[in-house]
Amino acid sequence: MKPNNDIHTTSIEILGPAKIASPLNLKSENAPSTFVDDTDRVLIDINASRISDVYGKGMTPASLEVAGPRRNIYFDPSKIRCALVTCGGICPGLNAIIRSVVLELYYGYGVRHIHGIRYGLQGFIPKYRHEMLDLTPELVVDIMKKGGTILGSSRGEQD
Repeated sequence: MKPNNDIHTTSIEILGPAKIASPLNLKSENAPSTFVDDTDRVLIDINASRISDVYGKGMTPASLEVAGPRRNIYFDPSKIRCALVTCGGICPGLNAIIRSVVLELYYGYGVRHIHGIRYGLQGFIPKYRHEMLDLTPELVVDIMKKGGTILGSSRGEQD
């Protein structure tokens, strides 16, 4: 492990202060029991001798932010539009992931405008004229029974 003097070299850049209270109800049976703090980190290399080496030199070991729900969020879910895109090759479980993300955005966060970008990164290129797909709970409820991705995918270089 290469010692890291600056913990922020692996931090995700923020757009500004998160001032909106999360709409997640953390008291429901299916919700997580706690929010994740922005200072929570997971070590990249957990070799004890290397970690003590780094701490012994007053350095911070390389680490990443922990994923999970935050107590406050930056974007107002009632005002945003989300888009999902599946890129590269087909892999098992993409439809289940699409379903999960759409249902969490819709029911957990209250996002009402969720779009699917068709055919991977190619869907962003105007000359292909791929229409976006509106992703609703009704559309995605049973898609995990289908193979591939309902959005399609593409390979190859894109500008």
